[in-house]
Formats: sequence, structure tokens, C-alpha cells
Amino acid sequence: MNRDSLTVATPAGTVHATAGLRRGDAVVFELGGAMRGSVHVTGTHHPQHWDRFTAVRACLGPVNAYQTTAPDDALPRLARGSSGYRGSLKLHTDVVGRPEVSVYPMETAAGHEPSPKTAATLTAVLHACAEHVMQREDLPAILTASRERDTPALLRFLDWSVTHHQAEAARLEAEARAAHPARRAAVAAWWTVARWFTASPHPVLLVMLADYPGSLSRHVSVIQWLAPYCLTAASREHDQARRAETEAAGLRNQQIRQRRRSLTDSDRARNDLTRR
Repeated sequence: MNRDSLTVATPAGTVHATAGLRRGDAVVFELGGAMRGSVHVTGTHHPQHWDRFTAVRACLGPVNAYQTTAPDDALPRLARGSSGYRGSLKLHTDVVGRPEVSVYPMETAAGHEPSPKTAATLTAVLHACAEHVMQREDLPAILTASRERDTPALLRFLDWSVTHHQAEAARLEAEARAAHPARRAAVAAWWTVARWFTASPHPVLLVMLADYPGSLSRHVSVIQWLAPYCLTAASREHDQARRAETEAAGLRNQQIRQRRRSLTDSDRARNDLTRR
């Protein structure tokens, strides 16, 4: 299954996409018919799980647009047009196995948005190429190679994410602690004014007790929910940090297993040579 041809019906006409030999983690399709140029398809992680490489990404052009930028003259274009187009599409399955598509912004090499008809054509071609790779027999090898390629950068991002979320949680918890004495002081001030008003009613005191933006009463209302809000937000930040830690650990464990498999395969190959 090294070379396959697709026929894609699009608003601009029929596009033919021919898959070349797989190069590591990528399959490049050469386009003909209503479009010319190429589409680059590689494996990638699931949109909600950084450590699960179960999706494929199709990019307009001969290279992975998330690693490098294709020259303007190498971007695909309509057969009757002169503008090259950039953009990508991610295809994955949801929890019950249904396909889901995420389309990322399409634009010309000059940064202009394509017409709806052109955008539909580009999306149809990207979707067809991605769907074809998702059904290939060598998809596991593509996903494994993609994971090995992306793991170092993902680990750097996840390690940063852990530190960032932990720092945000600490900031929010400190803000919640500071809100308690501020709330007590605000409530005490309101009751002081209320006693003054009871003892000697005055319009100025009534204004201080009224509920409007910037008033003492509004300040009490805001400060009362500030601590619970900060604690809830801090809890979410802790959850995000734990999730990033778990995903980083998952990627590292996959790295270790892959290295062990590589060493085992190498040892087996040496043993076979020795027997010969």
C-alpha cells in the first residue's frame, strides 16, 4: 500500500491525489486535475490528549507546516488559479469511534482568506488525504514515528505547563487567603455605616449603603464570593497541572518502551547475523 490514487469530488472539479512512498512519519500526495501541488499527511496527538498519538494531520504543501514553512511557489493552487494556499486539517475519532475533523485557517500565500468555494475545495482534498492515511495498514508505524518526532517538544511544553499551572494555583490560593480579612473589614465597615445611619439618617450615609458599582455595599458583595471563586479556580489549575504531569509521564514511558524494543530488535538482528 505504498502508492494509491484518490479521486476527490470538489466544488472546483475533480481532484486526483496520488500517495507517494511513505517517508518516515509522512505520506505526501501529489495533486492533479482541478488542483496542482501536494498535501503532506503525518501522525499527531489527539486534540484532548497530548500523549495519545491517534490522529492524523494533513497540511497544504509538501512539508509539515507545524515544523517548517513551505515556499510560496510550492503551495498547492487551483488548476485555473495563481494563488498558493496554506492551511491544515486534523482527523481523529471520538470516544465512541466516530470521526471528528478540525479545520485550521486557510489563507493564500499573501495572507488573504479564500472564497467559500475555494475553502470547501481545499478542505475536501485535505479530508480525503487524511482519511486515506487513517485507513492505511502502516498507520501504526506512521503514528509511532510521529510520536518519536514530537515527544521532545511536547515534553518541554508539558513541563512548562505543570510549572505554570502550579504557580497560578499558588497565586489564586494566596488571593483567597487575603480575601478573608478583606471581607471581614468590608463587612465591619458596612455595619459601622449602617449604625451611623440608624442613629442619624443622612443621604450621604444612605448612598454609602446603596448597591451600585464602586459602592461599599457592592464591594462587600464582590469580596464575599472572591475567596470561593479563587479556591475553585486554584483547584482547576491543580487539575491541569496533574493532567500535564500524567501526560508527560505517559510520553516518557512510551519513550522508554520504544528504546527497549529498539534494543531488543538490535540484539535479535545481531544474533541472527552470528548464527549465519
